Amino acid sequence: MSDLLERLRGRGWRLTAQRRVVAEVLDGDHVHYTADEVHALATERLPEISRATVYNTLGELVSLGEVLEVSTDGRAKRYDPNAHHDHQHLVCSRCGTIRDVHVQGDPLSALPEPERYGFDISEVTVTYRGICPHCSGHHS
Repeated sequence: MSDLLERLRGRGWRLTAQRRVVAEVLDGDHVHYTADEVHALATERLPEISRATVYNTLGELVSLGEVLEVSTDGRAKRYDPNAHHDHQHLVCSRCGTIRDVHVQGDPLSALPEPERYGFDISEVTVTYRGICPHCSGHHS
């Protein structure tokens, strides 16, 4: 689990019923829902929750640094609660499925000093693309 609810409680973020439902939907491993998917899942738990509330809550979670906004190939943005553990993404080029992957070593070390052009680099994002087992017909 991503421990999102515990992190939010620890920060003293006021957990209204609506905020709690959005956080519960996002809490877990390999969670990369679109805002519409979060809304659909949230309404199963709290039928009266509005799309605007879901969007606003997602925006607040991103601003707090507790949820990452992941964009791939012009598809809808997805929301990743795994914000505090260094990881990269594996993306299916067909269906858009996203998996968290943990690369061994520091991805920044792969960029030689002359290729940094004097930049003070604050973040490295690596996206691996391919076809998932489901789309390729090789699912186990």
